[in-house]
Amino acid sequence: MSSRNRDSGEKNNNGPTLHKNKTPSFDPLPCKGAGHSANDTPQPARDDPLSAEATPGIPHVAAMIALTLRDALFRPIHKALHLIPAEAISDVSARILRLQSPQEDLSTLMALDRRAFLTVTGRFGMASTLFPGILYTLATQAEAQAAAKSADSAQGFSYAKITPEMVEQAAALAGVPIPQQDIAMMIAGLNDQRDSYEPLRKLNLPNSMPPAFLFDPLPPGAKVDSVRETPIYSKAPAIRTVPSNLEDVAFDTVPQLAELIRTRKVSSLDLTEMYIRRIKRYNPLLHFVITITEERAIAQAKAADAEIARGHYRGPLHGLPWSAKDLLAVKGYPTTWGAAPYKDQQFDYDATVVKRLDAAGAVLVAKATMGALAMGDVWFGGITRNPWNPQQGSSGSSAGPASTTSAGCVAFSIGTETLGSISSPSTRCGVTGLRPTFGFVPRTGAMALSWTMDKIGPICRAVEDCAIVLQHIYGPDGEDETVRNAAFNWNADFDWKSLRVGYLHKDFQRPAPQPDHRSAPPNETPAERKERDLINALSKAYHNMHVYDHQYDAAALDTLHQMGVTLKPFELPNLPFEAMTPLLSAEGAAAFSELTLTGRDKLLTAQGPHDWANTFRVARFYPAVEYIQAMRAREMAVRAAAKIFDEVDVLVARTGSEQLVMTNLTGNPAVIVPNGLRGADAPVPPPQIPFDNRSGGPGTPVSITFLGGLYQDAKLAAFARAYQNKAGFLGLHPKLPN
Repeated sequence: MSSRNRDSGEKNNNGPTLHKNKTPSFDPLPCKGAGHSANDTPQPARDDPLSAEATPGIPHVAAMIALTLRDALFRPIHKALHLIPAEAISDVSARILRLQSPQEDLSTLMALDRRAFLTVTGRFGMASTLFPGILYTLATQAEAQAAAKSADSAQGFSYAKITPEMVEQAAALAGVPIPQQDIAMMIAGLNDQRDSYEPLRKLNLPNSMPPAFLFDPLPPGAKVDSVRETPIYSKAPAIRTVPSNLEDVAFDTVPQLAELIRTRKVSSLDLTEMYIRRIKRYNPLLHFVITITEERAIAQAKAADAEIARGHYRGPLHGLPWSAKDLLAVKGYPTTWGAAPYKDQQFDYDATVVKRLDAAGAVLVAKATMGALAMGDVWFGGITRNPWNPQQGSSGSSAGPASTTSAGCVAFSIGTETLGSISSPSTRCGVTGLRPTFGFVPRTGAMALSWTMDKIGPICRAVEDCAIVLQHIYGPDGEDETVRNAAFNWNADFDWKSLRVGYLHKDFQRPAPQPDHRSAPPNETPAERKERDLINALSKAYHNMHVYDHQYDAAALDTLHQMGVTLKPFELPNLPFEAMTPLLSAEGAAAFSELTLTGRDKLLTAQGPHDWANTFRVARFYPAVEYIQAMRAREMAVRAAAKIFDEVDVLVARTGSEQLVMTNLTGNPAVIVPNGLRGADAPVPPPQIPFDNRSGGPGTPVSITFLGGLYQDAKLAAFARAYQNKAGFLGLHPKLPN
C-alpha cells in the first residue's frame, strides 16, 4: 500500500478471500525523484491488465520487468522437476542449461516473449505448472536452430512458430493433459502474443527504477507514532586524557569519540588521518575496503574542525569518520556493488543516507566491501576477512562495514540487510548491528536487490552508537515511497524495565542429537561422493558449533533474569517462511535482468549453483502467480508477528534461528549484540569447509538478538543497550598486528 494511505483498510469478517486495500498494492502517484524507492509487493488491482489475475502464467521476472512496468515471479523450477521422470528431466534440463553456455547468444535466446504465450497457457489453467517454461524452452531452441540456418541471421530473424508438437511435448513433460482441440485454439494466441518482452527490454531499465508497487509491513488498523521529540543521549563520558598514541582511541564508542571532538581534545582531522592510516595498514590483511575517499574525508574533517572552533557543533556525529557499504552512491567515487561488472560504475549524486550523514558533520573515509550484489563476503577483489580470525571470511553481505568497525578503522559504518546481511557479519565480527524496521530509512541512491526486503542500518561498537546513527538517517526523503513518517525518539534514560519481554522457547532448548549423515547412494560417482562428504562435514560442524554455543544462549537468559526481567515463552507461527524467500530471488533477478540477458553474469566472481548468477537464471522460470501467493502468505506472517508484539515489546532470540527469515519478511527490527567469545575448547571448522563459509572456533565472537514491534526501534534499542551494559562484553575487540 502507498505511504499516502497505509493506515486505511477495510476489515472483512466473511472470509479470507475478499480483496483488502493492503499489501501488496499499486500506487499510481510517482515519487518525487529517482532511486531505490518503491519497496514491495502489493497486489495489483483486479482491473490491472498486468495483474497476475489477468496474466496468470507470466514468469515473475518477466512480469516484474513489466512491472518496473509491473508484477512478480517465484518458485524454483528444480522443485517441479522432481515430479518428472529422470529421462524427461535430462532432456529439458539440457535445453534449459544451454542458456548458461558461453557459446550461446543469451540476448538472442532470451528475446523470446514468454509473457505473451504464458498468458495464453494461463487461460487454460496451467499458470502454476512447469508447462509454460518448458514450452518456452522448446520454442527458444527451435528459434535458435532456425536462426543458425538463416543466411541473414546477423541482421535478425523471425521467431520460430510455436507448433502443436511443441505444445504436446511441453504438456507431456509437465504432466498436464491438454485436449487436441484446446491445443489448436492455443497456437494462434501463443504465436500472436509473443512479442511484448522485446519492447520492455529495449527500455534498459536501470537498477534504480522501482516496480509500481510498495510493501507495507503494518497490518490493518495498526498505527505508529509520528511525533518527533528531541533525542536524549547518555551523559557525556568523563573526558579522558588523550593518549600519546591516538590509535589507543580507535575502538572507542561514538559518545566517547564525540566528547573528544566536541571538547577539541582531539581534532577531526587527526582522528580521520589516524583511521585512514589503519585502513591502509589492515586492508591487505582483511580486504575490507574498496575505495578510500581520502580527499573527500580530509576536506570534511577540516571543515568540521573549523565549524567546531567557531562554536557550531552539529551533534555527536560531527567530525567522526565512518565507512559506507559500497552500494551507497557517492558522487565522484566508484560505487561498485562489490561486483566486477560494475567495478568502474559512478553516479553523479549522493545517496540520501550519505547526504544526511554529511549534514550531521560525519566524515566518510571509505567505501567498504560487500559481497557481490549483496551476497556473502566474496567480492571482485577477494574475500573480506574476520578481524577476530583472518583465516575466516567476515560473512556478509555487509562484510566491509562489519570488518572495518570491528578492526577499529572507523567510528561506525552503514550496512544493509535483505536476509541476514547485518545480522550475520555483526555476529562473525563481534560488533553491534541495528536492522531497522522496513520503511524507516530511505534507500534512495542505494543498490536495489529486493524492493520489498532491503533495509539500511548502522553497524557500530555499541547499541547507543547505533541509536545515534539511526537518529540521523531515518525518515521520509520524498523519493523512497516505502518510508513511513514514523518517529525514532531515542531516549537513553528510557525505563526499559517497563517493557514486556518474551523469548523464543525453541531457540534456547538444548540442541537435539545430530541426525544420521547422508549415506552413499548406489553407483555413487567420485564427484557425488565429494559433494556428499562436504554436506556431511558442514552438517556435523554446524551441529557441533550449535551444541557448543548453546551455553552462551543459556547465559543470556540468566543475565536477563539477573536484570529482573520476567520472560514469557513464545513460538514462531507455523508458517513456511523458507518457501517465501524466493521472493528475494525473483526481485533480484528483475533488478539485475540485464546481467542474465547479456551473459555478463559470467563476470561475477562466484559461479556456484547457489550464487547469484545461477540463482537469477533459475528465477527466470518462477511463475508470477506463485509470487503473488507467496506475498499473500507473507501477509499472514505479518499479521502473525503483529499478534506476538501485541503481547510483548521485546523478543529474545538466537541470531541465526528461523526468526531471521521471518522478521526479514515481516519487516520487524532487530538489534544484534555481541554475547561473548568462544573458549579454547570450541570446535574448529573442518578444513574441507570452503574458506568463506568457515565460522566459529576458539576466540571468535557469538551474539544474541533482540526483536521488536514495527517502528518500535527506539524502545528495542533501549532494552538491548541495558543488556549490553549488564553482560559485560562491551569493549572487547580483536588484537591485530601492528
